[in-house]
Parts: sequence; structure tokens; C-alpha cells
Amino acid sequence: MERRIEKEMMNWKDSPERKPLLLRGIRQVGKTWLMKSFGAKHFKKLAYISCDKTPRIKEIFAGDFDIQRIVPMLEIAAQCSIVPGETLLVLDEIQEVPRAVTALKYFHEDAPQYHVMAAGSLLGVADLEGTGFPVGAVDFLDLHPLTFSEFLESSGQERLAALLQSGSWSDIMIFKDTFTEYLRYYLFTGGMPEPVVMFAEHRDFRKIRKIQQTLLKSYDNDFAKHAPKEIVPRIRLVWNSIPAQLGKENRKFIFGALRKGARSAEFEMAIQWLCNAGLTSMVYCASKPDIPLSAYRENAFKLMSADVGLLAAQSHLDLDTIIGGSTIFEEFKGALTEQYVYQQIVSECNFVPFYWASNDSQCEIDFLYQAGKRMIPHEVKAGENLRSRSLMFFSRKYRVPLAVRTSMADYRIDNINAIISPNDQTPYSFKLLNLPLYALCRLQDELKKI
Repeated sequence: MERRIEKEMMNWKDSPERKPLLLRGIRQVGKTWLMKSFGAKHFKKLAYISCDKTPRIKEIFAGDFDIQRIVPMLEIAAQCSIVPGETLLVLDEIQEVPRAVTALKYFHEDAPQYHVMAAGSLLGVADLEGTGFPVGAVDFLDLHPLTFSEFLESSGQERLAALLQSGSWSDIMIFKDTFTEYLRYYLFTGGMPEPVVMFAEHRDFRKIRKIQQTLLKSYDNDFAKHAPKEIVPRIRLVWNSIPAQLGKENRKFIFGALRKGARSAEFEMAIQWLCNAGLTSMVYCASKPDIPLSAYRENAFKLMSADVGLLAAQSHLDLDTIIGGSTIFEEFKGALTEQYVYQQIVSECNFVPFYWASNDSQCEIDFLYQAGKRMIPHEVKAGENLRSRSLMFFSRKYRVPLAVRTSMADYRIDNINAIISPNDQTPYSFKLLNLPLYALCRLQDELKKI
């Protein structure tokens, strides 16, 4: 299983300004496997320590922060010599030993010659911030579920993935049906490593669903284990409402849908807890497409899931839907497709998406993000019906030079000529990039061409 993030990890390894690296991600997203794999491939030795399973690890960090004292103790714990430039020191589940987190600062300041990598759950790390957290003394990388192109590679379809990366559209279109087939599989399986491995090795969708349900149960158990007792029922209400919230025509999160008379103040902590845990993300509405979008953030938001496969499992999407051609893309009003596009935008491009809605809520742009110095409206279509009333309205209103539409239609770039309004006959034109859903890994490269 190859992960794109390894390139960023290599940049970290070779950087003279390297700091200890903290790898963040939700539970079971593959942090431990990735760190071990990276250490085995790129270092002579791997000194791996799990802070929740290694005896006496808390005692090692209980004393002073003298790195020359700590390193020999870690060598004993890991049963491995720790040699600068040759050994990767991994402190896994570091949130279990808060003083180990603090010690990262002293590795940076007093012993920068060591390659130190740590990992913890997003929730555990967030809980430690502000209590001895080494602000400014660590580098961060966030590990997301596998993207669609990574899913292809992990499923033995490396050549298909390479063809997508090539950008040779005439050749890509020859295999459109194959890309579409695997995209259906991805919407059901998602990008969590264990379901992906089950797909790659056995293609047993019933077992995939069982794994997903086990993951969902483990997250539910985390609510009671880690969250403040008084907000656990509210966390469950929010978490269980996500499929219904995203299944609405207007995906704006509605507090009243949680229970009658519910107000935002009651559920703010519950939503923030889920976001801190990485299980959900808030996509805010922006009042206008100006830079920076955060300056125009409104209170309205959509609450996205961490993974499209988990969303499919939460919504009890049945196996027959996968086999039923393109119907999976339109399942509960295209919510799976929009979740999929959101994940690819974040994971492949590192964009921070917002959305936009007109004052009368009659028009909505699914995603709005900054790419370089340009503000890009991005419309998501579940099928091949490309009627774009909202996109046309938005583009005319703000005179954007470029817009993106992803759908099951083929790749092309349209030059759209339009009139601003009946009262303003000024000619106006913009470019519309039509990008197939299965080719979102091409988004950044295609934007750079236009």
C-alpha cells in the first residue's frame, strides 16, 4: 500500500530545518503502519515504541528533559540503538504520555540530529494543546483516508492510476467504464485501510461492511471513553444525524433536525468534539468569494464525514446499489458523491473548502476554495445531467473567470458566454473546467493549465 504522504515525509527526512514530526489522523487510518513502513524503507534501523504498551515509558519521561539521559533509556525500551542519521525513532500513541509530547521540544532544541516521529489520535493530541504542548517545535502532517488514486494502486490497478496521473485524456477516456466501475467500489469501500485491504485481497463487500460497522462501533465507544459525560448523548445525536443531514437537498446542518427545539448552543461542544476527533469536518458558508474566505465566513455550515465508505455504512447503503450502475452516485440525492469530492479536494489538493448560498437559498455552490490567487467555485453533479443554474447565477453575479464542474461526463473546457442580467447587456465569459469524478486527482494540474 503506497501513500502519497510519503513524499512529504521524505522532504521532512532530508530537510536541514527538520523538527520532530507529529503525524495526526483518526483512529485506524494507518498511522502506525505508515511510520513502520517508512522507517523500514528509508532508515537503517527503526526504534519503535508504543507509548500505551511499553512498560516504564512514563517513568522515562517523568524525570528531567535531558535528551542525553532519555535516549539511552529509549534504546533499552525499543531494544534498538538510536544513531543520528541512521535510526528513525517512533513514539506511537504519544498522547498517552503527555510529558513525551513536551519532550519533543527538547529533541528539537538540544538534539536536532535525531529523526523523531510521533503519532497520536487527533482527539488525544488536541486535548494536550495548551498543557505543555511544544508549540513551534514540531512539524505536522495529517494522514487522511486513501484517495481514489491510492485506492486504485492498492487494488492492483497501478497502471490505471498512472494513466490518470498522465493527463492523456484521449487515452483515459478509453477506460472510462473501468474507472467508473472502480469509483463505485470506492464509494462503498472508502479509504480506511482495513476495508481497502479486504477489497484488494478478497472483494468481499459483506466483510467490508462488517469491518466498517466495527470501526463505527469503536468510534461510538470512544464517545463514552473520552468525551465529557454530559455531552455524550449530544455527540451521538449529531454523529447519527450526518447521513440524514447530508441527504437533504440543502445540505446545511439543521439543529432542529436533531430533536424538536434543539439550538446551536446545546450542540456546539458536541460538534467541536467530533471535529477534534477527526470524525467530522465543518464546511462553512462564505458570504462572498473574496480572499481570504475565512473573513467572509458565516455561521451556517455543512458537516462532512471523515470517509465516504463510513458514510455509506452509516446510511446502510445496500450491496445491490454497487452493482446497479450509476445509481450509487445519486444515492440519497448525491450525498455520497459530494462527500467523495470533498475528500479528494482536501486530500489531493490541500484546499480548504467553503460553500456559498444565495440569500433566498435558491442557488448553492457546493464548494468554494482558493487555488493560488484565484477563487474557484466547484459544482458537483452525481450523473451526466449538466444543467448548472446555480453555477451560472454565481458566475454572472461575481464575474468569476474560471469554474469547475465534476460529474460523470467527459473532460472538456467550455468557454461560456453570458449576459450579466436583462438590465446589463455587457458581454461576459468564463471558462468552465468539466472534470470527471474519477479524475479529481488531476484537479490542481488542470487548474494550472488554464
